[in-house]
Amino acid sequence: MSGSVHETAATGFGAAADEYERSRPGYPQEAVDVLIRQLRIATGRRLLELGAGTGKLTRRVAGTGADIVAVEPVESMRRRFAEELPGVPVIAATAETLPFEDETFDAAAAAQAFHWFDGDRALAELHRVLRPEGRLGLMWNVRDESVNWVAALTELIDPYERTAPRFKTGEWRVAFEETKLFGDLHHQGFPNEQSLDADGLVTRIASVSFIARLPEGERHGVLDRIRQLAETHPDLRGRERFSLPYVTDVYWCDRRD
Repeated sequence: MSGSVHETAATGFGAAADEYERSRPGYPQEAVDVLIRQLRIATGRRLLELGAGTGKLTRRVAGTGADIVAVEPVESMRRRFAEELPGVPVIAATAETLPFEDETFDAAAAAQAFHWFDGDRALAELHRVLRPEGRLGLMWNVRDESVNWVAALTELIDPYERTAPRFKTGEWRVAFEETKLFGDLHHQGFPNEQSLDADGLVTRIASVSFIARLPEGERHGVLDRIRQLAETHPDLRGRERFSLPYVTDVYWCDRRD
């Protein structure tokens, strides 16, 4: 595999692939439909998915009949992907160094991933492997921190992010603002929610890369505080199950000639 992977992603996701598959939310159908329509994903079209993880997005678009090739640099994530989607090839590579010939794909997508990339290098590679009139789509599930208990959850985990890139900083946008290789980003947002109990919330946070890579004692301490939040916060106390709200953001843009 060529290229490099951020240390937090390599170690965190490497340690938490099973938790990631079990605990990460899916994507609402409305958001998936927009991505499929805007990228023109259909039978006979070739789709490249970057940072495919365990295949959370892949399984939602596989029914379109498109020819999908997934790229995932973390070995344990590739292993889970192959278990979940044995019919879709998954390749060890990074977005910055893609092992494909020029103009191989009609579209490319990345879910929960682009903020990990070196944006300039990734866009240059995507421009190279996309065909003329190709499109790039991005998707993220973002916790809705306008909800009080979700904001409290963020306060518990943010001190541990350190150098980990985050979607919410907006730094990933800089490459799109400066590039001449792709057109303007278009955006739509959709409400999403995940039904959880206290155990599920703990596992969900255990799948966060910068939490998964903490020393064992420190990680258990964080997860204990997450459980305490679920058991004592006024919005959650006494409830067997509750909803973790998200906004699912979908972005897309055109490849320029």
